[in-house]
Amino acid sequence: MQKTIITGLILMLILGSCKKNISKNSEPQKEESSMETPPEETQPFFKLSLAQWSLHKAMQSGEIDPMDFAQKANELGFEGIEYVSQLYTKELKKDPDPKKAMQTLLEALKVKSEEHNIQNLIIMVDGEGDLAVIDDTKRNESVENHKKWVDAAQFLGCHSIRVNLFGTNDPKQWIDVATDGLGKLSDYAATKNINVIVENHGYLSSNASLLVEVMKKVNKPNCGVLPDFGNFCLEREGGERWGAKCIKEYPKYQGVEEMMPYAKAVSAKSYDFNAEGNETTIDYKKMLEIIKKSGYDGFIGVEYEGERLTEIEGITATRDLLINATKQLN
Repeated sequence: MQKTIITGLILMLILGSCKKNISKNSEPQKEESSMETPPEETQPFFKLSLAQWSLHKAMQSGEIDPMDFAQKANELGFEGIEYVSQLYTKELKKDPDPKKAMQTLLEALKVKSEEHNIQNLIIMVDGEGDLAVIDDTKRNESVENHKKWVDAAQFLGCHSIRVNLFGTNDPKQWIDVATDGLGKLSDYAATKNINVIVENHGYLSSNASLLVEVMKKVNKPNCGVLPDFGNFCLEREGGERWGAKCIKEYPKYQGVEEMMPYAKAVSAKSYDFNAEGNETTIDYKKMLEIIKKSGYDGFIGVEYEGERLTEIEGITATRDLLINATKQLN
Protein backbone atom coordinates (compact mmCIF):
# COMPACT_ATOMS: atom_id res chain seq x y z
CA MET A 1 0.00 0.00 0.00
CA GLN A 2 2.72 2.46 0.96
CA LYS A 3 4.63 1.43 -2.17
CA THR A 4 1.56 2.14 -4.32
CA ILE A 5 1.09 5.62 -2.77
CA ILE A 6 4.75 6.51 -3.38
CA THR A 7 4.53 5.34 -6.98
CA GLY A 8 1.41 7.47 -7.51
CA LEU A 9 3.06 10.55 -6.07
CA ILE A 10 6.06 10.11 -8.39
CA LEU A 11 3.74 9.84 -11.41
CA MET A 12 1.89 13.01 -10.38
CA LEU A 13 5.15 14.92 -10.03
CA ILE A 14 6.33 13.76 -13.48
CA LEU A 15 3.03 14.69 -15.14
CA GLY A 16 3.00 18.12 -13.47
CA SER A 17 6.53 18.78 -14.56
CA CYS A 18 5.70 17.80 -18.15
CA LYS A 19 2.69 20.13 -18.23
CA LYS A 20 4.83 23.05 -17.03
CA ASN A 21 7.49 22.32 -19.63
CA ILE A 22 4.93 22.02 -22.40
CA SER A 23 3.38 25.30 -21.31
CA LYS A 24 6.74 27.07 -21.14
CA ASN A 25 7.84 25.72 -24.53
CA SER A 26 4.55 26.56 -26.27
CA GLU A 27 4.42 30.23 -25.26
CA PRO A 28 7.47 31.37 -27.30
CA GLN A 29 6.26 29.31 -30.27
CA LYS A 30 2.89 31.05 -30.13
CA GLU A 31 4.54 34.49 -29.91
CA GLU A 32 6.94 33.66 -32.76
CA SER A 33 4.13 32.60 -35.07
CA SER A 34 2.23 35.83 -34.41
CA MET A 35 5.27 38.10 -34.99
CA GLU A 36 5.51 39.87 -38.36
CA THR A 37 8.91 40.42 -39.91
CA PRO A 38 9.41 44.18 -40.32
CA PRO A 39 9.93 45.28 -43.93
CA GLU A 40 13.53 45.94 -44.89
CA GLU A 41 14.39 49.59 -45.42
CA THR A 42 14.93 50.40 -49.08
CA GLN A 43 18.63 50.71 -49.80
CA PRO A 44 19.86 53.06 -52.53
CA PHE A 45 20.78 51.31 -55.78
CA PHE A 46 23.74 53.69 -56.08
CA LYS A 47 26.66 55.00 -54.05
CA LEU A 48 27.13 58.66 -53.12
CA SER A 49 29.97 60.87 -54.28
CA LEU A 50 30.64 64.56 -53.79
CA ALA A 51 31.42 66.92 -56.66
CA GLN A 52 34.08 69.40 -55.58
CA TRP A 53 32.23 72.24 -57.32
CA SER A 54 29.68 72.05 -54.50
CA LEU A 55 32.37 73.63 -52.31
CA HIS A 56 33.93 75.99 -54.86
CA LYS A 57 32.91 79.20 -53.06
CA ALA A 58 34.45 78.09 -49.76
CA MET A 59 37.57 76.84 -51.53
CA GLN A 60 38.04 79.91 -53.69
CA SER A 61 37.61 82.18 -50.66
CA GLY A 62 40.12 80.20 -48.61
CA GLU A 63 37.56 79.02 -46.05
CA ILE A 64 38.27 75.40 -47.02
CA ASP A 65 41.61 74.18 -48.36
CA PRO A 66 41.11 72.23 -51.63
CA MET A 67 43.71 69.80 -50.31
CA ASP A 68 41.23 68.83 -47.57
CA PHE A 69 38.52 67.79 -50.03
CA ALA A 70 38.71 64.07 -49.19
CA GLN A 71 38.47 64.78 -45.47
CA LYS A 72 35.43 67.03 -45.90
CA ALA A 73 33.70 64.47 -48.11
CA ASN A 74 34.29 61.77 -45.52
CA GLU A 75 32.89 64.00 -42.76
CA LEU A 76 29.73 64.53 -44.84
CA GLY A 77 29.18 60.81 -45.35
CA PHE A 78 30.36 60.28 -48.93
CA GLU A 79 32.28 57.33 -50.35
CA GLY A 80 33.75 58.95 -53.46
CA ILE A 81 34.88 62.33 -54.78
CA GLU A 82 34.97 64.18 -58.09
CA TYR A 83 37.78 66.72 -58.38
CA VAL A 84 37.61 70.02 -60.28
CA SER A 85 40.89 70.85 -62.03
CA GLN A 86 40.53 74.64 -61.84
CA LEU A 87 40.37 74.57 -58.03
CA TYR A 88 44.03 73.47 -57.96
CA THR A 89 45.41 76.28 -60.14
CA LYS A 90 47.26 77.85 -57.18
CA GLU A 91 48.79 74.52 -56.18
CA LEU A 92 50.05 73.98 -59.71
CA LYS A 93 51.85 77.33 -59.66
CA LYS A 94 53.92 76.50 -56.58
CA ASP A 95 56.69 74.94 -58.65
CA PRO A 96 58.08 76.53 -61.83
CA ASP A 97 58.28 73.06 -63.37
CA PRO A 98 54.68 72.12 -64.35
CA LYS A 99 55.35 68.39 -64.27
CA LYS A 100 56.88 68.53 -60.79
CA ALA A 101 54.04 70.72 -59.55
CA MET A 102 51.47 68.25 -60.89
CA GLN A 103 53.24 65.25 -59.38
CA THR A 104 53.54 66.93 -55.97
CA LEU A 105 49.83 67.76 -56.06
CA LEU A 106 48.76 64.28 -57.08
CA GLU A 107 50.88 62.54 -54.45
CA ALA A 108 49.38 64.73 -51.73
CA LEU A 109 45.80 64.17 -52.95
CA LYS A 110 46.32 60.42 -53.10
CA VAL A 111 47.62 60.32 -49.54
CA LYS A 112 44.63 62.34 -48.35
CA SER A 113 42.09 60.11 -50.10
CA GLU A 114 43.66 56.95 -48.69
CA GLU A 115 43.86 58.46 -45.21
CA HIS A 116 40.13 59.22 -45.23
CA ASN A 117 39.07 56.04 -47.06
CA ILE A 118 37.63 57.92 -50.04
CA GLN A 119 37.51 56.68 -53.64
CA ASN A 120 38.86 59.02 -56.31
CA LEU A 121 36.40 58.84 -59.19
CA ILE A 122 36.58 61.71 -61.69
CA ILE A 123 38.55 64.83 -62.53
CA MET A 124 36.35 67.58 -63.99
CA VAL A 125 38.63 69.30 -66.49
CA ASP A 126 38.11 72.95 -67.45
CA GLY A 127 40.22 75.64 -69.07
CA GLU A 128 42.30 73.39 -71.31
CA GLY A 129 40.86 74.53 -74.63
CA ASP A 130 37.76 73.61 -76.61
CA LEU A 131 37.54 70.11 -78.07
CA ALA A 132 34.89 71.04 -80.64
CA VAL A 133 36.45 74.04 -82.41
CA ILE A 134 36.51 74.03 -86.21
CA ASP A 135 40.21 74.93 -86.42
CA ASP A 136 42.16 71.67 -86.58
CA THR A 137 45.29 73.11 -84.96
CA LYS A 138 43.42 74.54 -81.98
CA ARG A 139 41.39 71.36 -81.55
CA ASN A 140 44.53 69.21 -81.55
CA GLU A 141 46.15 71.57 -79.03
CA SER A 142 43.13 71.10 -76.77
CA VAL A 143 43.48 67.33 -77.05
CA GLU A 144 47.15 67.60 -76.03
CA ASN A 145 46.30 69.92 -73.12
CA HIS A 146 43.84 67.36 -71.72
CA LYS A 147 46.30 64.47 -71.78
CA LYS A 148 48.03 65.48 -68.55
CA TRP A 149 44.69 65.15 -66.76
CA VAL A 150 44.23 61.67 -68.18
CA ASP A 151 47.61 60.81 -66.66
CA ALA A 152 46.57 62.45 -63.39
CA ALA A 153 43.34 60.44 -63.28
CA GLN A 154 45.29 57.23 -63.76
CA PHE A 155 47.68 58.10 -60.92
CA LEU A 156 44.82 58.89 -58.53
CA GLY A 157 42.89 55.74 -59.43
CA CYS A 158 39.98 57.62 -61.01
CA HIS A 159 37.86 55.96 -63.69
CA SER A 160 37.26 59.08 -65.81
CA ILE A 161 37.98 62.65 -66.72
CA ARG A 162 35.02 64.90 -67.51
CA VAL A 163 35.48 67.17 -70.51
CA ASN A 164 33.46 69.92 -72.20
CA LEU A 165 32.53 69.96 -75.87
CA PHE A 166 32.52 73.68 -76.50
CA GLY A 167 33.53 75.15 -79.83
CA THR A 168 31.33 75.80 -82.82
CA ASN A 169 27.59 76.24 -82.28
CA ASP A 170 26.71 75.00 -85.75
CA PRO A 171 25.00 71.63 -85.14
CA LYS A 172 26.25 69.86 -88.30
CA GLN A 173 29.84 71.01 -87.92
CA TRP A 174 29.75 70.42 -84.16
CA ILE A 175 28.97 66.72 -84.53
CA ASP A 176 31.95 66.21 -86.85
CA VAL A 177 34.56 68.23 -84.94
CA ALA A 178 33.35 67.01 -81.53
CA THR A 179 33.67 63.45 -82.76
CA ASP A 180 37.22 64.16 -83.95
CA GLY A 181 38.44 65.88 -80.77
CA LEU A 182 36.72 63.46 -78.42
CA GLY A 183 37.82 60.43 -80.41
CA LYS A 184 41.49 61.45 -80.38
CA LEU A 185 41.47 62.09 -76.64
CA SER A 186 39.65 58.81 -75.99
CA ASP A 187 42.27 56.91 -77.98
CA TYR A 188 44.98 58.27 -75.71
CA ALA A 189 42.91 57.71 -72.55
CA ALA A 190 42.34 54.08 -73.53
CA THR A 191 46.10 53.47 -73.20
CA LYS A 192 45.78 54.59 -69.56
CA ASN A 193 42.56 52.67 -68.86
CA ILE A 194 40.69 55.95 -68.34
CA ASN A 195 37.25 56.99 -69.63
CA VAL A 196 36.55 60.33 -71.27
CA ILE A 197 33.05 61.50 -70.40
CA VAL A 198 31.09 64.51 -71.61
CA GLU A 199 28.74 66.46 -69.38
CA ASN A 200 25.71 68.30 -70.69
CA HIS A 201 27.28 71.63 -69.86
CA GLY A 202 25.63 74.22 -72.06
CA TYR A 203 24.85 75.00 -75.70
CA LEU A 204 25.10 72.02 -78.06
CA SER A 205 26.51 69.72 -75.38
CA SER A 206 23.16 70.13 -73.59
CA ASN A 207 21.27 68.95 -76.66
CA ALA A 208 21.11 65.31 -75.58
CA SER A 209 20.04 63.96 -78.97
CA LEU A 210 23.04 65.60 -80.67
CA LEU A 211 25.38 64.43 -77.91
CA VAL A 212 24.14 60.86 -78.38
CA GLU A 213 24.91 61.18 -82.10
CA VAL A 214 28.49 62.09 -81.19
CA MET A 215 28.71 59.08 -78.86
CA LYS A 216 27.54 56.80 -81.67
CA LYS A 217 30.07 58.26 -84.09
CA VAL A 218 32.99 58.08 -81.65
CA ASN A 219 31.94 54.50 -80.81
CA LYS A 220 34.63 53.74 -78.25
CA PRO A 221 34.07 51.75 -75.04
CA ASN A 222 35.93 54.32 -72.92
CA CYS A 223 33.97 57.28 -74.25
CA GLY A 224 30.68 58.16 -72.56
CA VAL A 225 28.62 60.84 -70.89
CA LEU A 226 27.95 62.37 -67.49
CA PRO A 227 24.23 63.21 -67.32
CA ASP A 228 23.61 66.22 -65.08
CA PHE A 229 20.10 66.79 -63.72
CA GLY A 230 20.16 70.53 -64.33
CA ASN A 231 22.59 71.58 -67.07
CA PHE A 232 20.26 71.63 -70.05
CA CYS A 233 20.48 75.29 -71.07
CA LEU A 234 20.88 75.56 -74.84
CA GLU A 235 21.13 79.33 -75.05
CA ARG A 236 21.65 82.29 -72.71
CA GLU A 237 20.90 85.96 -73.10
CA GLY A 238 23.53 87.78 -75.12
CA GLY A 239 25.07 84.51 -76.25
CA GLU A 240 26.94 84.18 -72.94
CA ARG A 241 28.33 80.79 -72.00
CA TRP A 242 27.79 81.27 -68.24
CA GLY A 243 26.04 83.65 -65.86
CA ALA A 244 23.31 85.10 -68.06
CA LYS A 245 19.65 84.07 -67.95
CA CYS A 246 18.79 80.88 -69.82
CA ILE A 247 16.34 81.55 -72.68
CA LYS A 248 16.22 78.11 -74.28
CA GLU A 249 16.37 74.74 -72.52
CA TYR A 250 16.36 71.08 -73.53
CA PRO A 251 13.72 68.90 -71.73
CA LYS A 252 15.68 67.66 -68.72
CA TYR A 253 13.98 64.31 -68.08
CA GLN A 254 14.07 63.42 -71.76
CA GLY A 255 17.71 64.46 -71.88
CA VAL A 256 18.78 62.28 -68.97
CA GLU A 257 16.86 59.31 -70.37
CA GLU A 258 18.54 59.70 -73.77
CA MET A 259 21.98 59.95 -72.22
CA MET A 260 21.77 57.08 -69.72
CA PRO A 261 22.74 54.28 -72.16
CA TYR A 262 26.15 55.98 -72.43
CA ALA A 263 26.48 57.12 -68.79
CA LYS A 264 29.60 56.26 -66.81
CA ALA A 265 28.65 58.63 -63.96
CA VAL A 266 25.64 60.76 -62.94
CA SER A 267 25.50 64.25 -61.42
CA ALA A 268 22.61 65.22 -59.12
CA LYS A 269 22.43 68.99 -59.56
CA SER A 270 20.46 71.02 -57.02
CA TYR A 271 19.64 74.70 -56.54
CA ASP A 272 17.06 75.08 -53.77
CA PHE A 273 14.65 73.09 -51.60
CA ASN A 274 11.11 73.49 -50.28
CA ALA A 275 9.88 72.84 -46.74
CA GLU A 276 9.47 69.12 -47.49
CA GLY A 277 13.10 68.83 -48.58
CA ASN A 278 12.35 68.44 -52.29
CA GLU A 279 14.32 70.26 -54.98
CA THR A 280 12.19 73.14 -56.26
CA THR A 281 12.95 72.71 -59.98
CA ILE A 282 13.85 69.02 -60.38
CA ASP A 283 11.74 65.96 -59.55
CA TYR A 284 14.37 63.71 -57.97
CA LYS A 285 12.06 60.70 -57.77
CA LYS A 286 11.41 60.94 -61.50
CA MET A 287 15.12 61.30 -62.22
CA LEU A 288 16.00 58.30 -60.07
CA GLU A 289 13.31 56.21 -61.77
CA ILE A 290 14.92 56.99 -65.14
CA ILE A 291 18.38 56.14 -63.83
CA LYS A 292 17.33 52.91 -62.15
CA LYS A 293 15.38 51.78 -65.21
CA SER A 294 18.54 52.16 -67.30
CA GLY A 295 20.31 49.60 -65.09
CA TYR A 296 22.87 52.08 -63.77
CA ASP A 297 24.13 51.24 -60.28
CA GLY A 298 27.32 53.30 -59.93
CA PHE A 299 27.96 56.55 -58.09
CA ILE A 300 25.66 59.56 -58.17
CA GLY A 301 27.51 62.78 -57.43
CA VAL A 302 26.01 65.58 -55.35
CA GLU A 303 26.52 68.97 -56.99
CA TYR A 304 24.84 71.84 -55.15
CA GLU A 305 24.84 75.22 -56.92
CA GLY A 306 22.28 77.18 -54.95
CA GLU A 307 22.45 80.60 -53.32
CA ARG A 308 20.01 80.53 -50.38
CA LEU A 309 21.57 77.71 -48.39
CA THR A 310 25.21 77.51 -47.45
CA GLU A 311 27.26 75.04 -49.46
CA ILE A 312 27.36 72.53 -46.60
CA GLU A 313 23.59 72.87 -46.04
CA GLY A 314 22.94 72.44 -49.75
CA ILE A 315 25.18 69.39 -49.98
CA THR A 316 23.46 67.80 -46.99
CA ALA A 317 19.99 68.57 -48.34
CA THR A 318 20.86 67.04 -51.74
CA ARG A 319 22.39 63.96 -50.16
CA ASP A 320 19.35 63.41 -47.95
CA LEU A 321 16.93 63.96 -50.84
CA LEU A 322 18.66 61.29 -52.92
CA ILE A 323 18.37 58.81 -50.06
CA ASN A 324 14.75 59.68 -49.26
CA ALA A 325 13.65 59.68 -52.90
CA THR A 326 15.06 56.16 -53.28
CA LYS A 327 12.61 54.93 -50.64
CA GLN A 328 9.70 56.10 -52.82
CA LEU A 329 10.73 54.02 -55.82
CA ASN A 330 8.85 50.84 -56.69
